[in-house]
Amino acid sequence: MARKKLAILKIDKGLAPFESDLRLRMQNYERTKKQILKSAPTLSDFANGHLYYGIHKTQNGWIYREWAPGASEAALVGDFNNWDEHYGMMENIGDGNFEIKLAPDTLKHGQNVRVKFVSGSRVLDRIPAYMNRVTQSWTDGSFCGQIWDPNEKFKWTDKSFFKKKKCETPLIYECHIGMSNEDESIGTYNEFCEKVLPRIKKDGYNCIQIMAVMEHPYYASFGYQVANFFAPSSRFGTPDELKNLINTAHKNGIFVLLDIIHSHAAINSVEGLSEFDGTSYQYFHEGERGYHSAWGTRLFDYGKNEVLHFLLSNIKYWIDEFHFDGFRFDGVTSMLYHNHGLECSFDRYEKYFSLNTDTEAVTYLQLANELIHTLNPFAVTIAEDMSGMPGMCLPISEGGIGFDYRLAMGVPDHFIKMLETQRDEEWNMDALWYELTTRRPKEKNIGYLESHDQALVGDKTVIFRLADKEMYTHMSKNSESEIIDRAMDYHKLFRLVSSTLAGEGYLNFMGNEFGHPEWIDFPREGNGDSGKYARRQWSLADNPELKYEYLNTFDNAMISLLKKYPVLSGESRLLTIHNDNKLLSYTRGGLVFLFNFHTWETHELALPENNCKYRVILNSDDANFGGRARIRARTVTNGKVALPPRCALALIKAQ
Repeated sequence: MARKKLAILKIDKGLAPFESDLRLRMQNYERTKKQILKSAPTLSDFANGHLYYGIHKTQNGWIYREWAPGASEAALVGDFNNWDEHYGMMENIGDGNFEIKLAPDTLKHGQNVRVKFVSGSRVLDRIPAYMNRVTQSWTDGSFCGQIWDPNEKFKWTDKSFFKKKKCETPLIYECHIGMSNEDESIGTYNEFCEKVLPRIKKDGYNCIQIMAVMEHPYYASFGYQVANFFAPSSRFGTPDELKNLINTAHKNGIFVLLDIIHSHAAINSVEGLSEFDGTSYQYFHEGERGYHSAWGTRLFDYGKNEVLHFLLSNIKYWIDEFHFDGFRFDGVTSMLYHNHGLECSFDRYEKYFSLNTDTEAVTYLQLANELIHTLNPFAVTIAEDMSGMPGMCLPISEGGIGFDYRLAMGVPDHFIKMLETQRDEEWNMDALWYELTTRRPKEKNIGYLESHDQALVGDKTVIFRLADKEMYTHMSKNSESEIIDRAMDYHKLFRLVSSTLAGEGYLNFMGNEFGHPEWIDFPREGNGDSGKYARRQWSLADNPELKYEYLNTFDNAMISLLKKYPVLSGESRLLTIHNDNKLLSYTRGGLVFLFNFHTWETHELALPENNCKYRVILNSDDANFGGRARIRARTVTNGKVALPPRCALALIKAQ
């Protein structure tokens, strides 16, 4: 009997020579799933490690379990026993597992704890792997697990939110809690909930993506060197305060995504998982393969069932305990390839299906997506993958990896290259169209002009690349500057063309909607532990005397347009492209978009139908957006528009 053809091969005919590789992908997935389900009836049941391991209060007292196969002895120590391991010795219950049962009044809310292991001749001081609360001492900087058992349990009020449909068009506001304050302090969950969440709702975004939630000892890592995977960062507040933030977001109709880091882990051993039980290979690959050469972090061994158990349980924990609506998976490219995608162009299909591909990581990502969508059919998953791995955003049943979206990472890179290497008159409209519209067939993208990556120290935001030092002296509405005019014009055009062409969803990093100046640099030794650049100056956007207000108002109008019209669910159709005149026009979702990227020349652009009346619904040159109001007409009837330089219009056929 002939084998059933994988749907992915019908979707992308260029994959035909790699059918055996795609079948191997599915065989690995099916074999691994069958293997792990020997110990559990379903994938969801398998992902209950957080309910078995860690410290738990029961009807009969407390119980703590830990998996540490490289240790010969284990002991729970803390405030409750004066840190004396002799009064906290754990029983070895087999298969590398240790357990201790304690009387009901032994552990109390707020007490600090750690676990001690004997591994060979060494005594190791560690934080329990499944600890759900980890805090740092302000005196010596050390981290400890902390018993979290408040008298009153958090009460969720978002039940009705989960009856809503999936967020079909994610308009994502990427944010970092710690740098969300205007002053130089570290922001908190409560402050974000009170001050920033209302701004996001007012701006029209329907989804927030929160960075740096999983506990990380090095603040300047931006949250990407995770040590404690089950603990929300205590820098920003308590677990209940994070729950309140999410609950409040849901009340306001806003989905909440977690920026989850399963691609690597902090190298820290006392605080984290590295050499947790005294071996280098408990959770991670042994030897050189277990270390990321560029990031200085540890790399998970996705071929071990115990690691799958830990990571899948981590996903379920964040969904069940904190009601996250999905995840943005960080560092997916690094996971997919043994060389982590470093200095690799991925210009041929062969590079996706070779000995360089980490097939065990592919299988893990398939299992992770299946679990997430089983637990919450409305969940959203996004892959940070710059390689363009085929099938990343196709269903597993079709031979895919199961993500809903991938980030359109080539788009910001393309704009940066334009600004860094070319004069305005050298910009290539064909290349721009190609970059904004090319993606794997039937696979969805999240388009964006810039995320946090483009704002980090050593780089520049788009507005700062365009305006540079002029932003310090000419952002007053009373100040004239051709440099600022150009910067604001292109900032609006770049965002509009990216948001309407580059994906089926859109992402903005906190503050970029109003052209936040300067870069992001977290407190660290190199800057004297200053928080000057790890904050958001909201007052700039709120000051009616500054031009930042114009950019914020334009962003509000752009997001409103994306919500009102089915732009991102439609197919784009090219109308006009002209390299010399820097013109681009297209239709999508029933709207017509006209762009003149030329620096100083006005050019005519034809509309799709000569004898139809079109209504202007967005004009980047509107005075409310800081423009010169050179187009005053609200309707067009003659089939063409004279478009001033550095200007864009969105039109709809009048009824």
